[in-house]
Amino acid sequence: MKWLIGALSSSIGKKQIMAVTGLGFSLFVLTHLLGNLTVYSGKEAFLSYVEKLHSLGGLVTLAELGLVVFAVFHIGLGLLLFVQNLQARPVRYAVKKRAGGRTIGSITAPYTGLLILVFIIVHLSKFRFVDKAMTDDFIILCNTFTQTGYVLFYVLGVIVVAFHVSHGFWSGFQTIGLNHPKYMPLIQRFGTLFSVVLGVGFASIPIYLFSTL
Repeated sequence: MKWLIGALSSSIGKKQIMAVTGLGFSLFVLTHLLGNLTVYSGKEAFLSYVEKLHSLGGLVTLAELGLVVFAVFHIGLGLLLFVQNLQARPVRYAVKKRAGGRTIGSITAPYTGLLILVFIIVHLSKFRFVDKAMTDDFIILCNTFTQTGYVLFYVLGVIVVAFHVSHGFWSGFQTIGLNHPKYMPLIQRFGTLFSVVLGVGFASIPIYLFSTL
């Protein structure tokens, strides 16, 4: 607890907490993708995956609570740092330069982060917090992805997620001190590949269902 209080009192500490929570989310998203890809094996395979999750009972609830805590810290600290940066430099530079290794991903991270928050809220309202007494997860998934508007929304949403991760993944390693010149280029390339896999993997599901149903 003392470490957490100390970390929250400094800019570097806030960034380190954001890095850890961001990398944790990346691992969760990858696991989530692998489970969702069972939809390609048909209804029974997908529902079997869902049933296995439900059978974990309290572990799933604990994991969800952990993700909520991660989200509060990651989003809250991100917004706080963003506001502090604006206050420290209230007047924008006349010429924007990508100094210090800044990229489009890092510059837009606060905005893509907010878009991801909106995307998550809509996603949970459609798939998590719904009445499933008279239906099942596969039917809900199929009914949702027969709607053109939501397919487009979901595809655009996961593209934003992939764009955010493309910067956040390698930046997270750098922030926690794993930025050796020998390995960082490899981590950056892996981060780019990882973000592409997430984007293509998640986007392929609504496109597949929309085109086959």
